[in-house]
Amino acid sequence: MKVVIGSDHGGFALKKVVLELLGNLGHEIQDIGCYTLDSVDYPAFADQVSEKVISGEADRGILICGTGIGMSMAANKHQGIRAALCSEQYTAHMSREHNDANVLCMGERVTGPGVAEEIVRTWLGTPFGGGRHQRRIELFS
Repeated sequence: MKVVIGSDHGGFALKKVVLELLGNLGHEIQDIGCYTLDSVDYPAFADQVSEKVISGEADRGILICGTGIGMSMAANKHQGIRAALCSEQYTAHMSREHNDANVLCMGERVTGPGVAEEIVRTWLGTPFGGGRHQRRIELFS
């Protein structure tokens, strides 16, 4: 799977953990930044990840900031993006099965590395359920 990932300075350390996991799982990864702890504006990274998912350049996207809230809000402004803020495995599973989430958002300051790894594994491994859920997603636009 092609996965594009981005973070701001508040999600930088957790992004490094997730990058290692994605590599170990054999996914094709594109890291669009940030690359240091210097303060940056998270909407720019949400825009870049969203554009790559919408264009088909990436199958899925992952965004990480301090809480995940700002990234999810910024990503969801894009038509065709279904960004889900997940802080545990159940919401990660349901965001895929029922909502066909194509961008995962997490917060480094609220989600530890071990939990984040399980969220990513679950989110990447859960297929969309289709059926009545597809009908509901079509009502988004």
